Amino acid sequence: MYSVKTLYQCRRIVAIGGGHGLGRVMASLGFLGERLSGIVATTDDGGSTGRLRDASGCIAWGDLRNCLNQLCSDSPNLARILFEYRFKNSGDISGHNLGNLILLAMDQMCVRPLDAINLIRQMLQVGAELIPMSEEPARLGAIVNGQEVVGETAIDSLEQCPEKLMILPEIQPTDEAVAKIKESDMIILGPGSFMTSVLPALLMPEVAESIVGSSALKVFVGNINQEMSVVGKMSISDKLSWMNEMTGVYPDVLLWPAENEQSENLQCKVYTMPLADTFQSGVHSREALRQGLDEIAGVLFHQVT
Repeated sequence: MYSVKTLYQCRRIVAIGGGHGLGRVMASLGFLGERLSGIVATTDDGGSTGRLRDASGCIAWGDLRNCLNQLCSDSPNLARILFEYRFKNSGDISGHNLGNLILLAMDQMCVRPLDAINLIRQMLQVGAELIPMSEEPARLGAIVNGQEVVGETAIDSLEQCPEKLMILPEIQPTDEAVAKIKESDMIILGPGSFMTSVLPALLMPEVAESIVGSSALKVFVGNINQEMSVVGKMSISDKLSWMNEMTGVYPDVLLWPAENEQSENLQCKVYTMPLADTFQSGVHSREALRQGLDEIAGVLFHQVT
């Protein structure tokens, strides 16, 4: 078991992304409690989340629910089991996830979606903060051959890389998300779907500007497996350059899986180590993530001192 040495010295760590990848990072750093903040993409439009969005005009709850679930995965209890339950053979609610329905119900009872999330955090005994990237419903948009394509599901199915991505309509980020970025010592981007998990929050100018203007160490975590979408054909160098072109954001450090081929033409430091989980194919080891980020944090505090 790796013993954390320097992450405890961080006043705040902010991780940005979507459900599965961000949830893995949050779970690996969950011991930091309220000093850890996750800024979660809210543009998903597939599955149970998409159906709820169409019916009620809410933000996308799926990635938030996934992060909550992963954060309490080490302490399974009835609340967590119920939160992840998916209805089967149940008419109109078949395929819906109970956690999504609970979040929607809490949202309708609360003043803000963030209030609903915080109440669920208390119920599930989750210490780390989870903040929706925005509390305004919006979708991911793309321009392909001069034509607009709307929705994550459609964008994931594209056969060629878009010229650009955007959020439709233009929305404001959550005030708390921007504030946490400004307070952070380390900002973590990824892993996860590049277009639909990592980029959505960064496509809001205030978020991107806060990251660019921050003195925090910016770390991008590479995926274990190649993505199935069109960006799976892009090198990590090309992805980071495209992200920089669209948002102005470029990492200081790339945490890269030793299991993958090394990339060239990077404009940042590269920290390479085995990151794959031994028991789950294509998934990052929480222990390896913790070790890699701890060692990278050591670089930050070495520079400060």
